[in-house]
Amino acid sequence: MTSSTTTAAALPDQATRAGWLARAEPLRRLFARIPHSAIALLARFSIAAVFWSSGQTKAQGFALNLVSAEFQLGWPRLAPQAVDLFRDEYKLPLLPPELAATLAATAEHVLPVLLLLGLATRLSAAGLLGITLVIQLLAYPGAYATHGTWAALLLWLMARGAGVVSVDHWLAGRRR
Repeated sequence: MTSSTTTAAALPDQATRAGWLARAEPLRRLFARIPHSAIALLARFSIAAVFWSSGQTKAQGFALNLVSAEFQLGWPRLAPQAVDLFRDEYKLPLLPPELAATLAATAEHVLPVLLLLGLATRLSAAGLLGITLVIQLLAYPGAYATHGTWAALLLWLMARGAGVVSVDHWLAGRRR
């Protein structure tokens, strides 16, 4: 038996492949029925939670965490450890650590809220994607699997939008 005969024998014939495809078709149709709006809502909530949690580590005087039931209402201000983090660990070029920490803390609070509301979703996702790229390229290059997952969710939201459970959808309906 030659190697080409062995290879051909190991491959399933066309009829077998067609049978598998036919059996998988109902499952493919079922998955295709998952509404974009459900996927988008889950993506919006999940990625917003990641960035909100990160922003909370950079602020003091205001805490809002529904999962851990931590609530501290007050005037938010930049936590001193946030500046230390940007100066000692992240070491971003071009921006002073005080400015970088302030911008990051602000963006990590404002953009997730906009995502949760589904308001300016594509723009908010683009902003968070920019933050993700900075984190990946300049701060934690070894965390590409995590950052790739974030990027995939954000790109999905940028490409497809927030879905029907959103202020964006409501505003679009009012313009018609």
